[in-house]
Order: sequence, then structure tokens, then C-alpha cells
Amino acid sequence: MRDTPPLILLAAGGTGGHVFPAEALARELLGRGARVALVTDSRGTRFSQELIVPVHRVKACPLGKGLFRKAFSIAVMGIGVAQAMLLIRRQKPSAVVGFGGYPSVPLLYAAARSGVPIILHEQNAVLGRANRTMAPMAKALCLAFPHVAGIPPLTDTKIVQTGNPVRPAFAAFRATPYPLLDEDGAIRILVLGGSLGASVFSAVVPKALAMMSEALRHRIIVAQQCRAADLEETRAAYAGVGVIAEVSPFFTDVPERMAGAHLVIGRAGGGAIAELAAVGRPSILVPFPHGHAGEQKANAEALAGAGGAWLIPEEVFSPEALAVRLESLFSIPGTLIKTATAARGWGTIAATDNLADCVYDAMGLPTPKSLAGLTSNPDASGKEGNLALSTREFYS
Repeated sequence: MRDTPPLILLAAGGTGGHVFPAEALARELLGRGARVALVTDSRGTRFSQELIVPVHRVKACPLGKGLFRKAFSIAVMGIGVAQAMLLIRRQKPSAVVGFGGYPSVPLLYAAARSGVPIILHEQNAVLGRANRTMAPMAKALCLAFPHVAGIPPLTDTKIVQTGNPVRPAFAAFRATPYPLLDEDGAIRILVLGGSLGASVFSAVVPKALAMMSEALRHRIIVAQQCRAADLEETRAAYAGVGVIAEVSPFFTDVPERMAGAHLVIGRAGGGAIAELAAVGRPSILVPFPHGHAGEQKANAEALAGAGGAWLIPEEVFSPEALAVRLESLFSIPGTLIKTATAARGWGTIAATDNLADCVYDAMGLPTPKSLAGLTSNPDASGKEGNLALSTREFYS
């Protein structure tokens, strides 16, 4: 009888930037015969419906400001650590992989206390607070960007350059050529606002299109992700300037839309950068200006510095500035094609494999070959199990 396959817990914050890379790694680990479970907060469960793996929730909250809020945060995180210790005792994982975000901290700390190997993955060009806190306890610190700021002293020997895992749906379009852009054809713009949408794009993009020449404006077709609260106003704004636009709070087919776009306008999260590079599409990046360490600005600078994007800080992202940029780009299509090629060349398409290899190295196990197509946990015989998605909360 074969040994029970290793169980690997993936700890991720509840936004798509943390959970989507965890999903990509989960698919690869399942394909290699491992068992996988996701540990996140209540937000993260909505991103994990495509995989049939257990989802566990433990208590966590960000560190608040002020004495009372800090004390409350510490108390909640303490409960989370106790829950995570119980989870580890019950599940007996072989490794824990952290993808950042405060919900990952209780499980990572409990794993360190329990002697379970920790592997961290940083999706951004600036090390996040959760990963920076846990880096001294980790066995490996896997990076998506060639240069990452904020790495603690004495952790250099733990660094592994893996790249940022992207979901297979994006990787599948890597070989798709840049869409033909002729003189009279449609110009497709995809506007993405991050996992929560972004009001700035609804305020700026329709007005910018109104300032463009009529000949160009009437060729433009927009697909925009926007906040639900801005939905009707944004639709009316596009209709008012005569632009065909599909506006929705969430698109389920972003990979296909990205592959068909001539230009993407959006935020600069680490996951978004990796997806743009995987598909190979030019973008105008407007970094979220309120990140704790300017990580989105650093992300955008990395891709723009490689010639794969254009960076416009939000404080100067005006309708006038965007209109001038769009007129220039669509008047000289060769620039868009060149930028698309540079974006594709910047990405690390083997990132998921690299990260999975690192996990097996940390466990001290030989690296098995992947069996594509598994989306649920195998049983002890190595066959795919029939395990329904479950969400469990552990309380002390």
C-alpha cells in the first residue's frame, strides 16, 4: 500500500492577488499527487470555487491604529493562532505555503511553532508585511520580481526566484498573437479595476474617449470592470459619448477578454502584472496610490522599465492625459505590438512549476511529475478523490 500523499496547506489573504496564485499552485500540486487545502478569510472563499479542495477559515484581522484597536487585533490574531494550532494537530500537514495578507499569519506562525516547513511567496516588488514578519521563520522565500524591496537582513540565502504563478486560463493564451489592428477595424480596450473595482477609471476613461477624434472614438469598444455602485453611471457615461461598452462588476472570462484586447488599462497588483505578461498584452498601469509601501508603483515600474507597459500615477491620470496617450498609441499601432512583445518576454511562464518544485524541496521529498487535469485531492492510492468543497471554521 502506498504512503498517504503529503498534505500542503496554502495560507492566503482574501483578495484575488493572494488567492489566485494559491489556486494556480494548488492545481499543480494536485497534479503531482499531493493533497491540498486552502486557509483564508471569508473573502477568499469566493475565489476558490473552481477547485474541489477543503477551505478552512481562522480568525484574523489587520493591525489597527490606536491602543484599543491594536489590543483587539492582537487578541483576534491570538485566537487565530490557537485555531491554526488545532488545525495543524488534526491535519498534520507536510508544509505550509504563505501567499501574504494578514489572514495567512496565524497559520504560518502556528506552523513555525509546530516545526512544519514554511514556504513564502511574494507577488509584489515590495515584500508585504505578513511575509516580512514571517520571513525569518521560513525555509524559502519565493519571489515574483527580480528585485524586491523590504527583504529582512539574514534572509538572502532563503531567496528563490520563481516568478508569479498564473491560473492556467491565462497561460493558455500565451501563444495567441496580438489582435490585428487595421485602419478601420475595431479597437478593443479592457479596463480592470482590481478585485474591488476602481472608481477612478469610471471617472476618467469615458471623458478621455470623449476628447479623442471622432474617427478613432467610433472604432473603440470597451469592456470595463467597475464597482457595482458606479455601474449605471458608467454605462450612461459611455453611451453619452457614443462608445460601445460592456460594464460589469466582475468578468468570469478575463483571460479571453485580455487575449482579445488591443490595450488593457488597470491597476498594478502583482497578479495583474503576471497575467498581462503571461498573455502578452500592452497596458496603461495606474497603481493604487494608498498601498502601505507603494508596492503597486514598484510593480508598474518593473514592467514599464522592461518596455511592457506605460505607467501613469493616479494623481496625473486625467481625461486630458489619457486622451493624448490613447490618440498617440492608436495612431501608431506598431508601438502597441512592440510593447505587447516586451510584456510577453518579461513573464516567467514556468512560475507555477518552479514554486511547486520549491515546496517539494522544502519537504525533502522527490519532485514527482505532474498529471494534468486533477482538480481535487487524491486518496491514499494516488487516485483523484471525490472531495466536495467545504468551508470550516475552527474556534477555541
